[in-house]
Amino acid sequence: MLASLFLTVVETLGGLLSGVLLARFVMQWQRISFRNPIGQFVVATTDWLVLPLRRFIPGLGGLDLASLLPAWVVQVLVVFVALGVRGILGVADPLSLLVVMWGVGLLETVKVALYLLMGVVLMSAVLSWVNPHAPMAGLINALAEPFLRPFRRVIPLIGGVDLTPIALLLVLQVLLSALAMGKYMLVGLA
Repeated sequence: MLASLFLTVVETLGGLLSGVLLARFVMQWQRISFRNPIGQFVVATTDWLVLPLRRFIPGLGGLDLASLLPAWVVQVLVVFVALGVRGILGVADPLSLLVVMWGVGLLETVKVALYLLMGVVLMSAVLSWVNPHAPMAGLINALAEPFLRPFRRVIPLIGGVDLTPIALLLVLQVLLSALAMGKYMLVGLA
């Protein structure tokens, strides 16, 4: 019971930190200004980790790897703690354990990114219906737009209603299911 509670806390905190690091990565990738409340929060919660790493981890083609790689490492550490709590660390082969930790950590990082994208798309859709001129609407729409754009090329407006968020959310749900299967297969290697 306590181990499960501890694991829930570790997974939640790890997911939150990874999510904020991924938000920073996407905001820099899309060249979205950090001069807004969300951007200030992202910078304030990640500077302690990202700024020192930038000395050692260069960017790649405009992508901030000093924000992306720590998100993955955080998830690997969460997997390490989960395997330790479940008693798998001492039993499994060390090489397969490393493959499982880094592989599952990567899948968990992608899962956090997909959940982050789902949240942004939902907020964008709700703001477009309720208050399209809200102060944060521009930021949320800028984050969602690159992912909605391919769907908007294919799915027309129906009666003035944009159904592309629903289509994207459906695709994201399918990807989450595929990630769950991949995680199950990787954990089976340990």
